[in-house]
Amino acid sequence: MSTPYPFTALVGQDDLRLALLLNAVSPAVGGVLVRGEKGTAKSTAVRALSALLPAVSTVPGCRFSCDPAAPDPGCPDGPHRPGESAARPARMVELPVGASEDRLVGALDIERALAEGVKAFEPGLLADAHRGILYVDEVNLLHDHLVDLLLDAAAMGASYVEREGVSVRHAARFLLVGTMNPEEGELRPQLLDRFGLTVEVAASREPDQRVEVVRRRLAYDEDPEAFAGRWAAEEGALRERVAAARALLPAVRLGDGVLRQIAATCAAFEVDGMRADLVMARTATALAAWAGREEVREEDVRQAALLALPHRRRRNPFDAPGLDEEKLDETLEEFGPEDPPPGGDGGPEDDPDGGPGGPDGPDGGGRPPADQDPADGGRAESETSDAPGEPGAEVPGQGRGEPQPSGAGGEQRAVGAGEPFRTKVLSVPGLGEGAAGRRSRARTEHGRTTGARRPRGALTKLHLAATVQAAAPHQRARGRSGAGLVVRRDDLRQATREGREGNLVLFVVDASGSMAARRRMGAVKGAVLSLLLDAYQRRDKVGLVTFRGAAAELALPPTSSVDAAAARLETLPTGGRTPLAAGLLRAHEALRVERLRDPARRPLLVLVTDGRATGGPDPLAHAARAARLFAAEGTASVVVDCETGPVRLGLAGQLARELGGTATTLDELRADSLAGLVKDVQSAPTARRAA
Repeated sequence: MSTPYPFTALVGQDDLRLALLLNAVSPAVGGVLVRGEKGTAKSTAVRALSALLPAVSTVPGCRFSCDPAAPDPGCPDGPHRPGESAARPARMVELPVGASEDRLVGALDIERALAEGVKAFEPGLLADAHRGILYVDEVNLLHDHLVDLLLDAAAMGASYVEREGVSVRHAARFLLVGTMNPEEGELRPQLLDRFGLTVEVAASREPDQRVEVVRRRLAYDEDPEAFAGRWAAEEGALRERVAAARALLPAVRLGDGVLRQIAATCAAFEVDGMRADLVMARTATALAAWAGREEVREEDVRQAALLALPHRRRRNPFDAPGLDEEKLDETLEEFGPEDPPPGGDGGPEDDPDGGPGGPDGPDGGGRPPADQDPADGGRAESETSDAPGEPGAEVPGQGRGEPQPSGAGGEQRAVGAGEPFRTKVLSVPGLGEGAAGRRSRARTEHGRTTGARRPRGALTKLHLAATVQAAAPHQRARGRSGAGLVVRRDDLRQATREGREGNLVLFVVDASGSMAARRRMGAVKGAVLSLLLDAYQRRDKVGLVTFRGAAAELALPPTSSVDAAAARLETLPTGGRTPLAAGLLRAHEALRVERLRDPARRPLLVLVTDGRATGGPDPLAHAARAARLFAAEGTASVVVDCETGPVRLGLAGQLARELGGTATTLDELRADSLAGLVKDVQSAPTARRAA
């Protein structure tokens, strides 16, 4: 086994170290979610934590790590005889993003079932992680079916397996630690709430600190064992401090006044449910124990709020994480005790001993970085509340932001997005085989079983009943004499399953002067933002192409970060001519490149335009020819018609027919419109034949 990087050798990252150490002191805090840019020692710190945890006493031979003092009465390896125990180091089990469901929860031991005719359960990673750490790197990329299983286990403290004739329940209580880069997409709200604490990490901008990081890392890579040996004393001292804090934890007093501050803080920041209150109480108690105190103080509550609340106050995936510290201080002061507690009696700020290599008690971290101000990036809603004029009439300009004529090349100030709304479901027809998601029907490795077939290539999902049925008629001819079933390669059957896939939703947005002239851009941005929210919930990849002036631009290459698309949309300027054909050709090229990278992910083209086209001879004919490229390839498409006014040309509808898709208006895009709740995108005849 490779030597892990010492926890005490980490440079900086006080918030991260403090959050991990608090969970080592009190696993009831509920784990840590580490958010930050790549290359900031997120994984290194998590892997180093396991060395600081106390050894675990287990029942000898138990695959589910039962505690000898209180063995699980329902343990599949039980019942256990009292008095037997064995100690082992605390485990850190890593869950790969691409793991199968069987690997996570366990499954029937197929080899023993077929060879010996017995039902035997093979434990999964949840059993291995019991009473230890379950670490998920890039947790935001975890497939939905694995997220659901994690949520169930975290909520019940047990894993239930009901499949393939196996019915097993075993304890699964673990410290959940996840790392993620927000640029690659956000986390589902349900799983986000399961993490007790969250920290934002970023690389230091101090040259001296960066030099020290590089120096230590090079020394570790050159000789890991020698490097770890130089930090052995600090590691031992920190391990002893964790053990002492654990021993002190039951004696820490959480007074009524402190509880009132915790409840008031959670109410002031409008967090959902009561989990935040419980996490804050446990975190504040752990902070007091870490500082060597038996009473929780106001500074513990403040630190707990900075660690436990930022990720719980987000109302949608585009809200910036963070906490208003001024509001926090005001709330704590308002609901604090009448008389201030006595000072200068050994509080953490008076104790120069911060522990070897570790944070300095309650003041050791938890404050968001200075560049994480949640105030930046707020949407100027006032810019979207244009006074209504007559439908289709030109609104006269009033100084700043005056619309330019369609043929002008002037650029206008970006307007804010309108209020988002729940949209209809736009799905790709047919049956795909793309990445798991929640939009279109697909053959998937996970989902409801719809049948069985002979495997093509390696067998990945055995259909047990179909395999037994195929082998049963041949048992006498094969000379079966024992309990085991005689199975040959030809008998194996692959389970076929149907679920939902995530698609590539490519938005092509008209940002020309014709869109801005009637002050429609706020509503258009609101509609696209609503579709982005829908794409986030359905685990799609998204891309953004815009066209205005003389050319089109791939404003955002296909990505899983819907936040990035929303940010680009927010700053999108408008004005100039309408190069519709250029926009379509740029989108076609983007899809061609993405098809080479991810051929299984089916695209959905969402064109937001009024159908007008300018620039060059016969621009509408050029746009029609470009649209027919998508129809010839069977690309599913929908045109969001932004044309308004009493006289309408119907150009968007004509363009939709050329694309082989459908057209919908901004009003019809709403899920609560009279047109119905679901609109499937119609594909070209070639696409229907291919499906």
